[in-house]
Amino acid sequence: MRGFRFLCLLLLLFTTNGVSAQLVEKVLHALESDSLQALRPVKADSDSVRQLAIMKQELEMARLNEANLRMEMEQLKLASFAADSARQVQQRKRIDSLRAVTSGVPVVVEGDTLFYLYAKRGGHTPRQRAEMDSIAITELGRRFGLRPDSLHIESTDIVTDLMYGDKVIVSFIDQDALWENCTREQLAANNRKVIVHKLKAMKEEHSFWQLGKRILYFILVLVGQYLLFRFTNWLFRKLKVRIQKLKDTKLKPVSIQDYELLDTQKQVNLLVFFANLLRYVFMLLQLLLTVPLLFSIFPQTKNLAFKLFSYIWDPIKGIFLGVVDYIPNLFTIFVIWYAVKYLVRLVRYLANEVQSERLKIRGFYPDWAIPTFHIVRFLLYAFMIAMIYPYLPGSKSGVFQGISVFVGLIVSLGSSTVIGNIIAGLVITYMRPFKLGDRIQLNDTTGNVIEKTPLVTRIRTPKNEVVTIPNSFIMSSHTVNYSASAREYGLIIHSEVTIGYDVPWRQVHQLLIDAALNTPGVIDDPRPFVLETSLSDWYPVYQVNAYIKDANRLAQVYSDLHQNIQDRFNEAGVEIMSPHYMATRDGSETTIPKDDWREKK
Repeated sequence: MRGFRFLCLLLLLFTTNGVSAQLVEKVLHALESDSLQALRPVKADSDSVRQLAIMKQELEMARLNEANLRMEMEQLKLASFAADSARQVQQRKRIDSLRAVTSGVPVVVEGDTLFYLYAKRGGHTPRQRAEMDSIAITELGRRFGLRPDSLHIESTDIVTDLMYGDKVIVSFIDQDALWENCTREQLAANNRKVIVHKLKAMKEEHSFWQLGKRILYFILVLVGQYLLFRFTNWLFRKLKVRIQKLKDTKLKPVSIQDYELLDTQKQVNLLVFFANLLRYVFMLLQLLLTVPLLFSIFPQTKNLAFKLFSYIWDPIKGIFLGVVDYIPNLFTIFVIWYAVKYLVRLVRYLANEVQSERLKIRGFYPDWAIPTFHIVRFLLYAFMIAMIYPYLPGSKSGVFQGISVFVGLIVSLGSSTVIGNIIAGLVITYMRPFKLGDRIQLNDTTGNVIEKTPLVTRIRTPKNEVVTIPNSFIMSSHTVNYSASAREYGLIIHSEVTIGYDVPWRQVHQLLIDAALNTPGVIDDPRPFVLETSLSDWYPVYQVNAYIKDANRLAQVYSDLHQNIQDRFNEAGVEIMSPHYMATRDGSETTIPKDDWREKK
């Protein structure tokens, strides 16, 4: 009897959904009491009637206890069902509130949507469940010998499975049914019909007859591609022959001034090269279309075909969309570029006007015009690049920025001397120590300035030697500008002679002044003058000074002045003596030429 009651309790326990802890406690209490009663020793009584009465009484009590337990379990079961119903009502309300804003995840098999999933199960999100279901259905549909009608339904208290053999294909839970406003069994039955229909279509798609047709299509595509290759090569040969004929008919040499850039043979070679390049491009395009087509013939490789095609199409599509998206930025770049371009033209026009002195600005020298234009143009272009940079494609990428930083680092490390010369060139430009054509002396170098650049200055010496001097060296050295003094004040040239004390100094002064005035290039106003620089033991030293306006003729003026000094002193009978010469000469003789020196000249 005790075993019978135990089995009844277990049966009721497993058939009740969500039995509470109170029910379990009551069942355990009943079992414990029955066990204690069973352990009571039965008295060995010879009176069978008494034993039968006792057994009957115990049986009645057991039946009464069993009835009471059944009544209590039914009450608890009803309470549990009521709680489950209330919970389902709450879940349904919550699902109804989310239905308008929540979209299900489709289960897609070979491009067809079979059903939607909304709820989580076993730690898997709806998307993960949909992916696993799609894979399971796809693998099942591609089996050889598939029997779609063998897909059957198996249900438990918490889940309903669609089974094929002993493998679970799709599982549904109560939340899935609530989203579809039906029971779990109805949802499984409806989706089974959809899946069976799809499996039948896949079975037909993957049959041996279809496999044979696909193999035939595969061979036809290969043969077609081979014929296309042959046709492409034939066209190339025809085109090559046609290009060779153009050499003697329509092609003419391409010349730039007197230089022949491309003769006819070079043009033929260039055209053949481009034709060959076009042939390979055309063949590559054929392969790019044929290879995905071959993979798309078989369902097992169809996804690979789409993936291969995406490798081709996605970059092209990305480039096209990138160009389309870049058009507004490109328009902005063109506006900035044209604005800076015409602004540079305006600055160049103003610089030319200032240089030609048609436009005069107080305190701004004409020779500053072109250097200032170069500086302003550089700043405008730098400003233009800074404005355009954010609109360049890839300007925000790490690679682009890394290259910019690397180039900037290389320039900063390797251009310190260059930048120093450029800064020195700017300082020299606005300090105006000299200008083009000026005769200057820089340390031991004397000559005319023939070129000024931001980095160096070039000087041509009187011997036609071109000396290149860095601007930084000019900044650290002293410069003598003969031409600037000659233009503004007149350059003073000077020469010294030594005459004995026996000649009156006034006569010497007059002879030197007359010689200077008769020298070509020496101006009359201011007049030349003579200075006596020293009075030595043997002779006084006379220095003649004269003004000239053309510093470029400095060497020639000095030569003419020295010639005239000799002529004037010889005419006056005054000899130009040297103390060394006087120490070894015959005192009764003079150094005045005895011949008529004017005729020899």
